[in-house]
Amino acid sequence: MVCLIVNQDIHLLNKKLQIDDSPLTDATKYREAVGSAVYAMICTRPDISYVVTMLSQYLSKPLEMYWIALKHLFRYLQGTVDYELCYRKCDEPLMLIGYSDADWASSVQDRRSITGYCFSLCKTGPPISWKSRKQPTVALSSCEAEYIALAASVQESLYLVQLLNGVNMQCKVEPAMIFEDNQGAIALSKNAVNHQRSKHIDIRYHFIRTQVNNGAVMIRYCPSADMIADVMTKPPTRAKLDKFKTFLFG
Repeated sequence: MVCLIVNQDIHLLNKKLQIDDSPLTDATKYREAVGSAVYAMICTRPDISYVVTMLSQYLSKPLEMYWIALKHLFRYLQGTVDYELCYRKCDEPLMLIGYSDADWASSVQDRRSITGYCFSLCKTGPPISWKSRKQPTVALSSCEAEYIALAASVQESLYLVQLLNGVNMQCKVEPAMIFEDNQGAIALSKNAVNHQRSKHIDIRYHFIRTQVNNGAVMIRYCPSADMIADVMTKPPTRAKLDKFKTFLFG
């Protein structure tokens, strides 16, 4: 068990493993440990983004089961202490490439989905920006959840393009290419016709269409098996972490 929380959803720990769900006596210790994990995740460890996102949701009233899961996470970090971001010179022209994904209604408490994305300047990585976070609203379908995640990815891409142009990067940063594994979300980003399934979606998410029409971003399909952002929206398996290790760390 390299990392318990990676292989089992945190909400099923108590049921499947019969872990004590009593309140943690020292909540400060839990908050300090999660804060350390957040620092590692933000700086150098995109592979633990989902785990840290889940554990961070219980800072107010942590349970013993979450503390045990957190210790498994630190054991995983100790076993992979040699994992580090490695940026190398690339022979190909640099361009902004992103991966966007969502896990629909993954939270059993409020049924909100998880957004995950990562961006790199070449096809082989490593990423220069990544995020995993719970969506602010409840999505009524997987297509809507993916569309909301895509909106966040487009926002990040616009920021990165502006940042890279500001430092005079000699690379093809615009338009940014974002890979998405949901055909419905891709069609929704290009089709301006409202219908029964999409007319309820908040207007603020439809700015994707404007950016696509203006040529600021390109949305391309990516099979779910090759979706790198998948490790940031759901518990990844060892096989998936090994598969995407080259991209995640370079």
